[in-house]
Amino acid sequence: MLRIRHDVNGGPEVLFAEDVAVPAPGAGELLVAVEAVGVTLPVVRKVREGGEAIPLGGEVAGTVAALGEGVTGFAVGDRVTGLCFGHGYAEYALLAAPFASAVPDGVGSVDAVALVRSGLVARGAVAAGQLRPGESVLVTAAASGVGSLALQLARAAGAGRLVAAVSSADKAGFVRSLGADEVVLYEDPAAWGEPYDVVLDGVGGELLGPAVRALATGGRLVAYGSGGGTVEAYELLVRGASVIGFQIRAVAQGRPEVYEAWRRELWKAYADGSLRPAVHGEIPLAEAGRAHRLIEERRNFGKVVLIP
Repeated sequence: MLRIRHDVNGGPEVLFAEDVAVPAPGAGELLVAVEAVGVTLPVVRKVREGGEAIPLGGEVAGTVAALGEGVTGFAVGDRVTGLCFGHGYAEYALLAAPFASAVPDGVGSVDAVALVRSGLVARGAVAAGQLRPGESVLVTAAASGVGSLALQLARAAGAGRLVAAVSSADKAGFVRSLGADEVVLYEDPAAWGEPYDVVLDGVGGELLGPAVRALATGGRLVAYGSGGGTVEAYELLVRGASVIGFQIRAVAQGRPEVYEAWRRELWKAYADGSLRPAVHGEIPLAEAGRAHRLIEERRNFGKVVLIP
């Protein structure tokens, strides 16, 4: 089977394809014939900046090809999606059963892979921010796979003023179509407007400081990206504000009942048309470097998906 990997850290050029044997599922695992792979910013960053080269994981969707010992609730032939923490950029991938979700009839693999992990992160970020109806919300990385869903979920949760922060003005129409009332650019934090009750930050790094300073008195910033950054305690003290870290893997492992409830909510919202995943495009698996470049250069409008 075809698999994409890297041996050294660097840009998209370090990714290469190899032909390897199809893996066998271990205890508690599903072997999935992959139909779509979601590319995430954390994986892109790990390729460029990480230490030791690691398998390229991420969201996958496809059909169950084999079951490992002890797996219940799934059968060969079922369509599933979920988080792969091993080699996900491949024609076959292994999914731990707790991280797998059945794909409802009528849902394509591309939409499934764009909805579940990104939707779970967005849903969790909104919950962590304790958003109350009528509050103002700023969403960074608003044109990303997670950000595009966070905009919709924040609006559904009752956000009053909803503002999208993006890297370039050409994304304004896209994020407005997803519910944003206003659009601001990263390069000009002074123009972000009145302070916000909630900031959902998927960027971090150099943007984290301005995002904290954009908080209103008693505001909450939810940091769910992989960009890191440093928060000055004084900035929180003078605002009576807080910063909350969120990672979906921690919820899946520590609160599986919440994880499952959020999954059901997402599928329901998709079915009734109130939540729609935005997909930038479908790129052949063998051209994974092109997908990484799109994300590194911040040119994607929604989720970037690889197709084996």
